[in-house]
Amino acid sequence: MSTVTITREANKALVQPEGDVVAASVSELRSAMREVISCGVRELTMDLACVQMIDSCGLGVVVAAHNSLVKVGGRLSVVHASKDILALFKAMRMHQHFSVTGD
Repeated sequence: MSTVTITREANKALVQPEGDVVAASVSELRSAMREVISCGVRELTMDLACVQMIDSCGLGVVVAAHNSLVKVGGRLSVVHASKDILALFKAMRMHQHFSVTGD
């Protein structure tokens, strides 16, 4: 992943990773999400419009963000997931814990 764009307004934030969310590139995304949550964000939306692939490490970052938000009364939502990523989230039953929508 080359970049992570974060747009923040009050206690809401939009996180937009660019490129694949895989083991070799998740550290920047993990750090960015931890930072916004620790700074008071309670509604975090992850926009996957520019993501083609997500591996187990990427899923771990998403689950960790969800768990951190739940602890502080917040919530995570994932938008613009590709057909394949949406199928993966549903296979892993992640859509039962937070909102996941496709393109």
